Amino acid sequence: MMLHLATWWALLLLPLPLVVPYLLPRAKPLEQSALRVPFFARLQAINAVPTELTTSIKTWQSLLAYLIWILIVIAAAGPEWLGKPVMIQQAGRNIMLAVDLSGSMEIPDMSLNGKTVNRLTMIKAVAGNFIDQRQGDRLGLVLFGSQAYLQTPLTFDRKTVHQMLSDATIGLAGQMTDIGDAIGLSVKRLMQYPAKSRVLVLLTDGASNTGFVSPTDAAAMAAKQGIQIYTIGIGSDKAIVQTFWGPQYVNPSADLDEGTLKQIASITGGQYFRARDSEALKQIYEQINKLQPISADKQYFRPVKELYPWPLGLALLLSALVVTGRLNKK
Repeated sequence: MMLHLATWWALLLLPLPLVVPYLLPRAKPLEQSALRVPFFARLQAINAVPTELTTSIKTWQSLLAYLIWILIVIAAAGPEWLGKPVMIQQAGRNIMLAVDLSGSMEIPDMSLNGKTVNRLTMIKAVAGNFIDQRQGDRLGLVLFGSQAYLQTPLTFDRKTVHQMLSDATIGLAGQMTDIGDAIGLSVKRLMQYPAKSRVLVLLTDGASNTGFVSPTDAAAMAAKQGIQIYTIGIGSDKAIVQTFWGPQYVNPSADLDEGTLKQIASITGGQYFRARDSEALKQIYEQINKLQPISADKQYFRPVKELYPWPLGLALLLSALVVTGRLNKK
């Protein structure tokens, strides 16, 4: 921590009031007509002020005026108080989350904190925690179903991304699944950022059953742009359903197209993960978190507190006192 002058060269103006009187030519005395007053000596005696007192007043006025000038110059020099340097480490990753909102995400086959919840509720809880930990990374959110929508552009504002994910509802983007459109929209947004820091995390529980672009063609387009795609298949392998013959085990993830998801990840140099419960999804996000960030130069920030209002305010206060004193004399 230290005191710093932003415009230190302003201090060169300090001796200006002492130099100016010697540089400027002296004013010539004005010759005016005199009026003779017989009792002038008596008037002068009545209003006379001791010479010593007059000299003392003029001296103090000069010192006060010079003090005001000093304060103004100090304020003009821009005094600042610099705090301790704070290092800002920037990871430089740009991560887009693409979350499936199709009708099948409503299947209650996931466990979260000992409770049975649907797939989207589990994603909100686990992905929300992942978002909160992404300090220094840009995050974006794409929601997709029958179509894909950009819910949040890439931003450092993690709270907004988390809130937008929390507000998502099943069926908002349609009941079907268009993985190709979701990848294409994500690629379009990620293309605006450095090639080595583009990552797409795609979560779905089904197979692409609509859209004009196939998921693999979209993945090939992402690969050309240097975008890695990490695909996550959501859903448990078995669940109990009540039937006429009693409870039976079924596979609620029978529609999950793991082959296509693996192919998408392989084409882009990413990886495929299988999330059968909330704990598995947490571990997946921990693995994704180990992605090597793009190293950036360390940046330092020093908090600055401006101090010029103090000398400037004191100069104004002293000037007001001087003016008030002269007005009272008149």
